[in-house]
Amino acid sequence: MKKSLKLAVAASVLATPAMAANLENPLYMPTAGEFYSKTSGGLMLKVADSSDAHVQKGHDGATEFPIWRIQEDLGLGITDRIAIRGAFAYTHDADIDRKGMNHGRLGLIWRAVETSDDIVLDVYADAHLGGINKMRGAYTLERGFQYDNYSNGRWGFDAGVRFGKTWSKLTTSAFVEVLKTFGNSNNVIDVAGLTVPMDPMGPVAVTTLGIPSEISVNLKSTTEINFGLNAFYQLNDRWSFGAGFKYNHHADNGVKSLATELPAGAHPAAPALVNGLIAQLSDMNDGFDEYIVTLSAANQLTDNVQVAVYGEYTFDEAHANSQNGTDVKAEVGVRLNLAF
Repeated sequence: MKKSLKLAVAASVLATPAMAANLENPLYMPTAGEFYSKTSGGLMLKVADSSDAHVQKGHDGATEFPIWRIQEDLGLGITDRIAIRGAFAYTHDADIDRKGMNHGRLGLIWRAVETSDDIVLDVYADAHLGGINKMRGAYTLERGFQYDNYSNGRWGFDAGVRFGKTWSKLTTSAFVEVLKTFGNSNNVIDVAGLTVPMDPMGPVAVTTLGIPSEISVNLKSTTEINFGLNAFYQLNDRWSFGAGFKYNHHADNGVKSLATELPAGAHPAAPALVNGLIAQLSDMNDGFDEYIVTLSAANQLTDNVQVAVYGEYTFDEAHANSQNGTDVKAEVGVRLNLAF
């Protein structure tokens, strides 16, 4: 009888499922056939810095709150070492009337190395989906460019590596990636309010010279780099904690030429006027660098469901014409993680 009881206990222990894979782990990789979804909802506060662009708009020191942010990360394991994945993010900032998809990528990740002492190396490549939506905004000499959305209007690709190691309950990791975008004319710029000086008439609306009220321009290609460090601690089967640092370099934009054809009836001075404006915008000096610190805590509700809360603070350095520089940029949010 005792022997039978011991065998039953041993069998029950062996039959107990292993702890569910933790989607908050920065080295998480889905197994073959496993689908995962990470849905985040955040609330951001920003205080604009004193860049020339913000001063020009009369927006320096202005507070933007609430800024609503939603992000979806999802993927599917093709094999235990290859997965397809995507990421999409949307931002709505009513204070500056700017909204739209601010991040999009879709690609593959491959676990190239996985050793017996829990060292891994992943290689990945993603399509950059900035071209799904046109870049939209308005331009005047007095206020510069006013963005309506967050798209850069350009397609491109991300390529990178991530690597790390697990020591029992602690996992550390790092990644580095390069983003290349390709210049195009996938943009719509409202110039109905643009006036320019013309002797001897003085300021003249460009639309009176035959220039369309909406134009498109050919933007230059860009190259950007991101890297980061992460630490993750699995306290027990239910609770885990994370911390991270990320650096994002956003390159200056630049205009190469006017993509919209001027109508035959345009004023003779219109081509020279357009060329002069394009020359001023060939290097927009609007790049910026971000240094992002994150903290998170997660609770594993079931093997398939996890809820995390997170906080994020961003320090940045913005070029003179950037409208993305801040004195304060903080976000808090909740993330729902599902795996099937």
